[in-house]
Amino acid sequence: MWSRAELAADFRTLGVSPGDIVMLHASVRSVGEVAGGPDQIHLALRDALGSDGTLMMYVGCPSYYDDVGRGVLSEAQEREVLAKHPPFDPHTTRSARSHGVLAEFFRTYPGTQVNHHIIRFAAAGPHASGLLAEHPWDFAYGTGGPLERFRVFGGHILLLGSDHDEVTFLHHVEHTADFPDKRIARYLVPYQAGSGIVWREVQEVNSGGDGAHAKWPDRFFAQIVDGFLAKDGNRGGRVGDATAYLISAQGLYDFARPVIEETARS
Repeated sequence: MWSRAELAADFRTLGVSPGDIVMLHASVRSVGEVAGGPDQIHLALRDALGSDGTLMMYVGCPSYYDDVGRGVLSEAQEREVLAKHPPFDPHTTRSARSHGVLAEFFRTYPGTQVNHHIIRFAAAGPHASGLLAEHPWDFAYGTGGPLERFRVFGGHILLLGSDHDEVTFLHHVEHTADFPDKRIARYLVPYQAGSGIVWREVQEVNSGGDGAHAKWPDRFFAQIVDGFLAKDGNRGGRVGDATAYLISAQGLYDFARPVIEETARS
């Protein structure tokens, strides 16, 4: 069983420093048993970050909130969702289950803030408001959005026993890289408007399973992340029972962008 203090010490050994801005991807199961439950993991990380540090996570939304129009549902399913689905509320709608239990624990923890968009991030700390400030409605992973601010602010990505193919930051690279034939996804999101619901269109460079380009290989993001770790000589460390890596967002961006552009043009 791991204590909050032990996990905080592991985060420091990994390289987390007071005042850092860290975006966390975490598998709670990989950490092992934690005294006090999953909240102790993000609290331990905040202990390592100190009062001047900021923690961010991508929390997203559950199924169907951003599925209408993507082509992943049948016509009958779309009709039913349009007729029955409740509106998206950035403050109360649950996190995507696929992002793990810690995303929801962190989102609902006192003091955590969220941006008011279906591409939803949660953050806590001095830079939270700046990271989550108003940003473009369309292509929110790209220029002027939370991920660009995270990179410009000198953020680091922390992979805590998580799948390297699920690094959300690489959608920012896809949005801002220059390559032909980008797949653009357009979908509808339900929002409250008076006593009714309005389905508002959102556009993004496709972040769905079929990828942003026809030439993306299987587990492309994992290939990019692992390639960057190898180039950087980053062997990671242990936090609890989990294998963990701390990665410079700007460093990953600089490595990933030419790989993405060359792959699309090959």
